[in-house]
Amino acid sequence: MIKEIKKHLKKVNDFHTENLSELESFRIEYSGKKGILNDFFVSFRDIPNENKKEYGKELNILKELVSNKIQSIKNSISLTSEMGKNGDLFRPGFEFDTGSRHPLSIVKNRIISIFSQIGFKLSEGPEIEDDWHNFTALNLPEHHPARDMQDTFFIQTNPDKLLRTHTSSVQVRYMENNKPPIRILSPGRVFRNEAISSRSHCIFHQVEGLYINREVSFADLKQTLQFFTKALFGKSIIRLRPSYFPFTEPSAEVDIYWGLETETDRRITKGTGWLEIMGCGMVDPNVLINCNIDPEKYSGYAFGMGIERITMLLYQIGDIRMFFENDLRFLKQFKSSI
Repeated sequence: MIKEIKKHLKKVNDFHTENLSELESFRIEYSGKKGILNDFFVSFRDIPNENKKEYGKELNILKELVSNKIQSIKNSISLTSEMGKNGDLFRPGFEFDTGSRHPLSIVKNRIISIFSQIGFKLSEGPEIEDDWHNFTALNLPEHHPARDMQDTFFIQTNPDKLLRTHTSSVQVRYMENNKPPIRILSPGRVFRNEAISSRSHCIFHQVEGLYINREVSFADLKQTLQFFTKALFGKSIIRLRPSYFPFTEPSAEVDIYWGLETETDRRITKGTGWLEIMGCGMVDPNVLINCNIDPEKYSGYAFGMGIERITMLLYQIGDIRMFFENDLRFLKQFKSSI
């Protein structure tokens, strides 16, 4: 009987299959109620006492071998099935080159986030505008000398259509269709026919804000700008210099005190410590009238800044053209800023 067990040990060791049906037949043959293992255990009582120890030892070895063989083949068949669906599960993985946000998008999102904290909501409009929304409604009628301040890309087939020169046109569209109170932020791409250099481009991005309500004052504008500069630059010392914009009255340029701690500070501030970051002012009553808002009841302020200029300041980028060249060596530097 011991020799029979050893024959089955060799048979079990040599057994292999990739078919579940064959494996089930093997299991029944050895481990079933009427299987070979059961027969050997039933025969145990007929074995002479002097041989029972060796017989029992070999029988237990066979039993464990059958159990391990069944489980091993079952695992192998399951793994092969999964590999058929998903490929080699043990192959080395591919390295993924994670992308990064464009620096202009990073700064734009930061600006939007800051103003959203004080109630500004987003408003967007078309990049191809008409004369009314881009110029006339903003106190820039035809032949107004202020139009010479910005050379424009007009659509050749339709002289009334042009590529917007500022996102103020979005504010006009919003005021035409919404009643005060109005508190909106208008980010977007704008176009001006300027020579491309390290400091200027014919395509750039702006963020403009507008607040219209009863009894809005210049003090409200200043408080808003101080909150913004403190949140974005960490500097709340600002000054407002008188300026001129056709759609605001009074108008001002906004400077922040950048400081003179390094040579870079001296260079970008021209040795003054002050740095211009945006324009602003109280909305001209004529603009409110053009948008069907009563200037006797409502007043408001507006401000606007170039995203490229802000980004160049924050990241100390010396050439505006780098934003548009899609050079991966440049863009990969902003992975940690996502």
